[in-house]
Amino acid sequence: MRDFIKIMKALSDPNRVKIIKLLQHRVLCVCEIREALGLAQSTVSKHLRILEEAGLITFSKDGQWVNYSLADGSSSPYAASLLGSLRHWLDDEPEIVSLVDRLPFISREQICGN
Repeated sequence: MRDFIKIMKALSDPNRVKIIKLLQHRVLCVCEIREALGLAQSTVSKHLRILEEAGLITFSKDGQWVNYSLADGSSSPYAASLLGSLRHWLDDEPEIVSLVDRLPFISREQICGN
């Protein structure tokens, strides 16, 4: 039951749900998520840590970049089930639509100048 509660708590914050919805569209770094959500870098990092500990996202390093993506759900049947369901949920929510529409215009190279 502990894993289930951890996942449900991770998804209880609207910004963490938004991060999941953004990661359904592409791999993102912290600066891109920060830009999309208008949050401080430290706040985004905290949200990412909670999602990663719940088994909902994963990260990989590529040079200076830390890339975040959705987990495959193999760590937990609860994570797999919720990630699968979230692919179909909230897509017509105005706030999610707006975030997804802005995503093509958010670039780590433009944000960080690299």
